[in-house]
Amino acid sequence: MKLKSYYVGASKRKSAYDLSYSPLRKNKNLVIFCHGYKGFKDWGPWNDMAQIFIDEGCDFLKFNFSHNGGTEENPIDFPDTEAFAKNTYSKELEDIEAILDLVRNGFELEGDHRVYDRVYMIGHSRGGGMAVLAASKFQQIDKLITWSAVADFGERFQNFKLKDWKEKGVAYVQNSRTKQMLPHHYSFYTDYMENIDKLDIPEAAKQIKIPWLIVHGDRDEAVCISNADYLNCLNKNSNLLIIKETGHTFGGSHPWESEGLPPKLLAVAKSTLKFISA
Repeated sequence: MKLKSYYVGASKRKSAYDLSYSPLRKNKNLVIFCHGYKGFKDWGPWNDMAQIFIDEGCDFLKFNFSHNGGTEENPIDFPDTEAFAKNTYSKELEDIEAILDLVRNGFELEGDHRVYDRVYMIGHSRGGGMAVLAASKFQQIDKLITWSAVADFGERFQNFKLKDWKEKGVAYVQNSRTKQMLPHHYSFYTDYMENIDKLDIPEAAKQIKIPWLIVHGDRDEAVCISNADYLNCLNKNSNLLIIKETGHTFGGSHPWESEGLPPKLLAVAKSTLKFISA
């Protein structure tokens, strides 16, 4: 079963989430999934992945970051490029806090007011970096799992021509699948610089005291595997798992038209579940 609704995120913007759950048993474990850059909660095989966790006793909550370019009515792809342009890392951290508040209050599921005993957070790619920040800030998270995670937001700005960006006020990146030219306002950069202390992933990584599983593909074409090595070196509570012969999305793509998960992503899901249950 799936509960579909919205939360109120940064700048009071409504954004979609869904909670997949089993009506046959009252699971007390919840996984919260944070999507990555130019991603969304219904990307590729993420919906199929949710079922894997439900079968093993974990409800599964996916959400769109409030300024990822989707809307409450159309959460797939990027119909609202102006919202995308206004996004910042600070806004995404606010969104996670809003989701955690939602979880803390519980959900009405077929007459059952479900409140969770254990909350686990998975973050993919940029969402992995956000999950690291969240795990260091919010005590509500019991275990952290990062997949293909970015280790330093500051380094990601090397892909931009900062002088030109500042002069024009906007820079564009192409979405290779939709061919859209997606805008970033210069405030994306200035917000990071103004809030660098709270957006410092390496420093946050050092502060994490909960168990942490770091998963990365050895052929990641988007986020170099050195990011995983670096994060692992920063924290004594982390465990590093390298998935051989796979890339950034572990074999997933969008749209996902096959049945079940690709083998590498299935291996990631099973390893994550083993880590959660330990």
